[in-house]
Amino acid sequence: MFAPMNTTVNDPGHGFCRDCLTPQASATKRCERCGSPRLARHPELYQLHLAHIDCDAFYAAVEKRDNPALKDKPVIIGGGKRGVVSTACYIARINGVRSAMPMFKALEACPEAIVIKPDMEKYVRVGREVRTMMQALTPLVEPISIDEAFLDLSGTERLHGLPPALVLARFALTVEKEIGITVSAGLSYCKFLAKVASDFRKPRGFSVIGEAEAVGFLAEQPVTMIWGVGKAFAASLERDGIRLIGQLQRMERSDLMRRYGVMGDRLYRLARGEDDRRVSADRDSKSVSAETTFDTDIGDLNDLVPVLRALSEKVSARLKKAGIAGRTIVLKLKSHDFKIRTRNRQLGDPTRLADRIFSTGLDLLRKETDGTRYRLLGIGVSDLSDDDKADPPDLVDVQSRKRALAEGAIDALRDKFGGKAVETGYTFGKGHRGRPARPDEDDEPEIRHPWERI
Repeated sequence: MFAPMNTTVNDPGHGFCRDCLTPQASATKRCERCGSPRLARHPELYQLHLAHIDCDAFYAAVEKRDNPALKDKPVIIGGGKRGVVSTACYIARINGVRSAMPMFKALEACPEAIVIKPDMEKYVRVGREVRTMMQALTPLVEPISIDEAFLDLSGTERLHGLPPALVLARFALTVEKEIGITVSAGLSYCKFLAKVASDFRKPRGFSVIGEAEAVGFLAEQPVTMIWGVGKAFAASLERDGIRLIGQLQRMERSDLMRRYGVMGDRLYRLARGEDDRRVSADRDSKSVSAETTFDTDIGDLNDLVPVLRALSEKVSARLKKAGIAGRTIVLKLKSHDFKIRTRNRQLGDPTRLADRIFSTGLDLLRKETDGTRYRLLGIGVSDLSDDDKADPPDLVDVQSRKRALAEGAIDALRDKFGGKAVETGYTFGKGHRGRPARPDEDDEPEIRHPWERI
């Protein structure tokens, strides 16, 4: 039976208090030592070792930690009235605010909310502190984003003198005490269900899904619990009469693949709790990107160009700092009606230069300035690798070498005198209607590690 870790399972031999870590010898509802109701009990509690840890409302939690006056107030992290919600604290969520919600809708749902502009440098710094603490538990830590990761704790019992479940509980308490934010943890036998478990009972959650209960637990869940089943695919499944995972469990693999292709195989396996992916500590970054949301919709290419240049410079700086380069340039646009367009182009060689990122992005952007007005513009680089083979001399474009040298000189000046010490002709004094020429709102994390579930 699936058991969120603050419920009681009639198995007194398997349990401990999440607040004082004292083993529990009886099936009482409160800790025998400290009286806490946060007890962890499950038949497979000490047999499981694969975990998913997720920081609770991370950006908002960091802001509340740094400003105690915000503790009991609804807080939204986002990019102003024309932006979207990056994170909302749980008080704001109770009022209907959700991540990725347009800011005007969020403020309609919770008009008393305090809106704070994202401070990505601070969030990345705190995220790295949490990551370092994870790596002290096990070398097998697979980051998924700035605030979550998978951990494989198998073989660590001798090192810590505790089974993985207790190590996780102690870790959660340590993060809360030393960093000042809270985390939720999921423990299972596979990555899919560890991730599912960590989403239960947030914040400060601790849930277990054992192997014996997996199929029965999943049977009662909506198909949207399976990664890749978004609104559109869920609607397609519903048209076929499929709403619950249990219905998928009764279908043949061949039938699912005939209907849904490769996704059908994923549906078949995950519906049965089958996931053989391992935790990979050397997982490659997938993309580096930056984006911004405008105060006013923009449709004119001349107004979009300086913003694209500024974003390209930001992406370039992140690539150089990380010592990586990318071969595919990705342009992202969101129209006034919230429809997203993405366009990409693969280069002959990896690049980390703002000049190449911008010029490629500009070629893509020109084709999209068809009268549509846009509320968001982003540029990114994917297909990443080390930068040792980046930007070789171009025998056709003989000026590229000079531009690369000039960019290196600009980088050196900015490192010495600050990011705004040197402006290019594209960005100098060309902010759109009061919009900064070097936008920094709604930027994505420095390096993204999307969870590629199966």
